[in-house]
This record gives sequence, C-alpha cells and structure tokens, in this order.
Amino acid sequence: MSEMYDLIVLGSGPGGYVAAIRAAQLGLKTAIVERENLGGICLNWGCIPTKALLRSAEIYHYMQHASAYGLAAEKISADIEAVVKRSRGVAKQLNQGVTHLMKKNKIAVHMGVGTLKGKGQLEVTGEKGMETLSARHIIIATGARARDLPFAPADGKRIWTYRHAMTPPEMPSKLLVIGSGAIGIEFASFYNDMGADVTVVEMMDRVVPVEDADVSAFLEKALTKQGMTIMTGAGVEELKTSATGVSAKIKGKDGKIVSGEYSHCIVAVGIVPNSENIGLEALGIEQVKGHIKTDGLCRTNVEGIWAIGDITAPPWLAHKASHEGVIAAEAIAQALGNKDVHPHAMDVRNIPGCTYCHPQIASVGLTEAKAKEAGYKVKVGTFPFIGNGKAIALGEAEGFIKTVFDEATGELLGAHMIGAEVTEMIQGFTIGKTLETTEAELMHTVFPHPTISESMHESVLAAYGRALHI
Repeated sequence: MSEMYDLIVLGSGPGGYVAAIRAAQLGLKTAIVERENLGGICLNWGCIPTKALLRSAEIYHYMQHASAYGLAAEKISADIEAVVKRSRGVAKQLNQGVTHLMKKNKIAVHMGVGTLKGKGQLEVTGEKGMETLSARHIIIATGARARDLPFAPADGKRIWTYRHAMTPPEMPSKLLVIGSGAIGIEFASFYNDMGADVTVVEMMDRVVPVEDADVSAFLEKALTKQGMTIMTGAGVEELKTSATGVSAKIKGKDGKIVSGEYSHCIVAVGIVPNSENIGLEALGIEQVKGHIKTDGLCRTNVEGIWAIGDITAPPWLAHKASHEGVIAAEAIAQALGNKDVHPHAMDVRNIPGCTYCHPQIASVGLTEAKAKEAGYKVKVGTFPFIGNGKAIALGEAEGFIKTVFDEATGELLGAHMIGAEVTEMIQGFTIGKTLETTEAELMHTVFPHPTISESMHESVLAAYGRALHI
C-alpha cells in the first residue's frame, strides 16, 4: 500500500512549491511531483533568467551612453554567450534554493510525470520507475507552455519560443517578434539593446494591449525612438524558414501584405495550459479551453482536487500563482481541521502586472477605459517623470504615473506606470488597493525625497487638481 499524504502538489513552479511549503508549515504531510526542474518554468526558463538577461542589456545600454553621465567607456562589446551563461547561472542558483527549501520543510520530492488515477491517487512515472501516491488532497499546478503558430511551429533554429530566445544558438541580426504582450516586448527590448534590428508585429491596435491606452502610446513612441519597427493592427500571414533566415508575409492595418526577411523570429502569441494527459477528464474536472475552472479558494468541482496558477484562469502571472498556492494550502489545512487558518479568496483586481522592457511598465487595477466601461465616473491624475528631481538626476526623465479614482467615493480604482523602476514602485499602490485606500489617505502619506516614488504622490494630487511640481 502506498504512503498516504495529506497533500500532493503536481508541479513545482512558483505556485506549486509555495503551496507545498505553506502546507508543510501548517503541519501537513506533503509531497511534490515535478517532471523537469524544481522551480518550474518561471524560475528556470521564465521570470528569473529573463530578468538576468535584461539586466545585462540594461548595463550594456548604460555603457553605450556613458558620456551622458560624464563618463567614458571605450571598445564596448557584448558577448551573447557570456550573457546567457550568467542568466543560466542565476536560474541554477535559485533551482538549488528550491531544492534546499524542500529539504528544510521535509517535503517529499518525486521526480517524474504525474497522472491523476482517481480521487486521491496520483501515478508517477520517473526516476523510481512507476509508483502510485495517495493523498487526501491534490493541488494541480502544472502551468502552461508557449503557444505555437499553427502554420509555423517553433523549430529552435529560426523560429523561437521564449525558451529558445533565452539560450539563442546565435545573436539575431534582424529579429521579428510576433506578439507585444509582456514576453514579446521584453525579448524585443533585450535584443534591441543588444544590437539587433527588431520588428514587432501586434494584431491588436496597440502594443501591450492589456495596459492603459496612455501607457501603450508612450511605450510605442519610446520603442520607435530606440530604433524598433512597430506594426500594430497587423498579422503574420506566412512564415517560411531557410538555412539562413525567415521570410514573412505581414498583413498591415491597411490590408496590404508586405514581405520581409529576418534572421530569426520569436513567437509570443500566448500560452497553452498543460492540462492534457494528466487525468482531468476521467475525474470530470471542469475546464474552460483547457484551463481548470476553480472558485476563489482554488477548489475545482471535484472534492479534494484543487488547481492554481497558469492551469487556471488569468491573469497568468507567477505572483498570482504563488498567492493561490498559499490560499489553497490554508484552505486544505482548514478542511483537515485546522481552526487557526482563515484563507481569503483571491481578488484579481488587486494583482499587479509588471513588464521589464525599457522603459519598464507596471499596473494594478482598472485602466481608465475599463473603469468607465464599468460605470464609474472617474477622476484621473497623471504626473510625468520630467517633474521629478530623482528621475532627472538618474537620467531617466522619460515616463509617467497615472492614477484612476472613483469620483463618488475616492476609491483607488487603478494605477498605471511607465518608466524607470516602476516595477518596484507598483507595490505601493497594490497595498493601497488591498487596504481599500482612498485619495485622502494617499494624499496624507509622506513620500521620501528625493525618490521617483514622489511621482506616485503627485499623480494622486493631480487627479484632484493639487499637483505641486507641474
């Protein structure tokens, strides 16, 4: 008879391993099943290594513009192999960190492919052959993978997904990026800074289409100024590869088809949930386009089966998955009799989003347009970085912060930023939204000087006609 666990987590990404740790903290006998690398895609092939790449590109950019800071740097060059090697080293270090956390929290790790075989039963095929694990509860955290173009699947040579783009066989000279969501724009920004000639094609009418329209417009101007070609309202009709490059036919917003030649192409057109062949159908677990349907506490329609992260509904973000992992672990502990935990349902309106392009983008809550669509009468404040002393001193005066308030109550509905360090600052507004802050509390908050964060204060003041520095 197989060993009985309180909880088995299928998948060890930022949702899965955090769920396992929280469950172990609560005294649950916990196991985790992983088919590839502890830490999942985010840690090994996503969030973390891409930020290492982007950091290298950022420093290279500053070196090229050293004279703007009164400095001189000669014979500057970039070694793409060394840049990638550093990125992989960062990922390896964090993978080892997760391995340590599993041991520290006495979580049993089973490396292999897991398949649900019935309520509370999980079959694992891996390093130990085939074994069947049993648990009172199971969390599915299998994540997602890059979506291929049906007419031109990624080959890793000329057509890349994000994974290929992180360990390129060579430096692109002329790069086509299809899709301008966070992944597409981050890689476009990286390779542009590293010296490639970059073209971005986006089928929607603006880049980063989930962001506020003002942020999209500002980013398009910034990327164009950096030398990128941006094509919005456009679609790739055909891709053909050869030994030396990629030929593309792109239909523009005017309906005309133009042909282009590129050395490489990155496809960033969304994700596909890893929901196939894991036993969902046999248990009758409800899905929507392959994504598992859950309630606010991450429960599926089948008792004892839970789901978190990219396998569930959007937003598909690592920090959302981690928070869901905590929610699910606490809800499971509560179901098993722990009266000291009080899980709160996820509120997706308070989940921030960050894009680490150059300039950075960060946001939380409703855009101005979405707030109006929802029936709010809004007050909107915008403050440009050119009015902020720290931003000017840093040589990073391009950017702005925009806040959206409910005119009737003063509730902070949304905040939207573009510019230097905004991915670090957005958490201030995220905390404000979680605490149901109004404009009054934000106005009464003292922001440190000199910091770029003062622009947050000014944007709130601007919404009510009280901005001080513009």
